[in-house]
Amino acid sequence: MASNQQSTTPPEEHRPVESTETALETARRQLDRAATHLEIDDAVLERLKHPAAVHEVAVPLKRDDGSVDVFTGYRAQHDSVRGPYKGGLRYHPEVTRDECVGLSMWMTWKCAVMDLPFGGAKGGVVVDPKSLSDEETERLTRRFAQEIRDVIGPTTDIPAPDMGTGPEAMAWLMDAYSMQEGETIPGVVTGKPPVVGGSHGREEAPGRSVAIITRETCDYYGYPLEDVTVAVQGFGSVGANAARLLDEWGATVVAVSDVNGAVYDPDGIDVADIPSHDEEPEAVTAYAAAVGTDVDRLSNDELLELDVDVLVPAAVGNVITADNADAIDADVVVEGANGPTTFAADTILEERGIHVVPDILANAGGVTVSYFEWLQDINRRAWSLERVHEELETEMVDAWSAVRDEVEAKDLTWRDAAYAVALSRVAEAHEARGLWP
Repeated sequence: MASNQQSTTPPEEHRPVESTETALETARRQLDRAATHLEIDDAVLERLKHPAAVHEVAVPLKRDDGSVDVFTGYRAQHDSVRGPYKGGLRYHPEVTRDECVGLSMWMTWKCAVMDLPFGGAKGGVVVDPKSLSDEETERLTRRFAQEIRDVIGPTTDIPAPDMGTGPEAMAWLMDAYSMQEGETIPGVVTGKPPVVGGSHGREEAPGRSVAIITRETCDYYGYPLEDVTVAVQGFGSVGANAARLLDEWGATVVAVSDVNGAVYDPDGIDVADIPSHDEEPEAVTAYAAAVGTDVDRLSNDELLELDVDVLVPAAVGNVITADNADAIDADVVVEGANGPTTFAADTILEERGIHVVPDILANAGGVTVSYFEWLQDINRRAWSLERVHEELETEMVDAWSAVRDEVEAKDLTWRDAAYAVALSRVAEAHEARGLWP
């Protein structure tokens, strides 16, 4: 694929200045920018800059040695005009109030761009999950469930897995909530194991949607998938599943990484041979050691700057910044992680002619299959994996098509178009419902 990037960049003094930017600051800037492409009531726009509520709780944990530590937990609820709050719970030492608020805003737009009857929420506990034993993780989860029990529920706020949590944690949370309610309520969370009301295909759904959106975008720009080279930063659930599916569909995955670094082979990497981070932590590093000189070892930063057709940042947020945006050498960036590109970097990539497909569309497979799971729980009727895949394919292509129409009609970037679709739906719902006196 021939590169379509512009060879020159604006003078430094015309570039956006970037300091450390929180998820909330980025989300608000993106909201303001999206609003310029729409006719939205100023009052509605102002409301959407603020969360409906942020709950902060203390979560005491009895350690295995009998000592007690107290951790801080959050649940940010941004907007519920289109339906119950929806969003993940993460266990990470860098969880903050503002991060949860910013991520809850992105969840509002993600649900809206997929046209799901949910609003946005996000939460977590400030803890390093690697410092916890399995028994401590269970006790922490059950106590956290108790602390936020009054503000979650199948028709109010529905948590899901995120960084540092998974299906098992969701099962514990569902059980703790159900025990207090006196009945089994599987719809209080999504991302559970199928044996207790979870959906087949939920865990791999975000990565699957990244692959679907990559395929559709490449086809739109006339790039045959069998000629496309892909670099994937992060080999967790999202990155691994996206890489494997794209490889299966004919693309050449030339680089993948874990927290310790990346491996690169211009002839392609057999990603099916590498366990995901969830299956085997730091397996990319082990793979590199096993194959030796057959692959090149790179840093995660170097992976981002590879000359590839498609770059998938699927690890953590804020990895593409004003400091490295000029060095990005991909034609298309498909965001697998939440918020991997800062506002300033986005501007630079746009100037350089690099297409960025935003996270609120690309990785929306997770919340979409969570919606399927919620429906299955309400109806007490499980779907087959084949049906989940078929329904996800339809929903992702429909959402991508709606965004593409905005790109073409208004000559917008993919991010601006996705926000325009989402924001117009949320704003319309607010205007229809009005403001409580």
